[in-house]
Amino acid sequence: MRTVLIVEDNEKNMKLLRDVLGFKGYAVLEAVDGESGVALAAERLPDLVLMDIQLPGINGVEALRRLRAAPATAAIPVIAVTASVMDQDRRQIIEAGFDGFVSKPVNLKEFMAAVEKALAGRAA
Repeated sequence: MRTVLIVEDNEKNMKLLRDVLGFKGYAVLEAVDGESGVALAAERLPDLVLMDIQLPGINGVEALRRLRAAPATAAIPVIAVTASVMDQDRRQIIEAGFDGFVSKPVNLKEFMAAVEKALAGRAA
């Protein structure tokens, strides 16, 4: 079973993503801020991380930087899930090194396509 870590501080968004992924057969880990997301990723080594950008404490870009800096988590794909949908925001997110981008409000079809694409390159 593939494991997905959701790093999201909004309870409704967390529930939506958790419910959709659970329905699709994924195991789900949850963190509500960047620091705990980085720690949980290092501890549990999920197959994929879904990272909000606007988080309490460190933001999603800094959390990604920390994940990429650690050998154990450097190769885990990380998708940005954010309400920042301006072209400039999207460009900055991709330039930061995210493996994909899903805008809020989440379109479930686009969301699952992004998850499956990110996981396609990783051995089960």
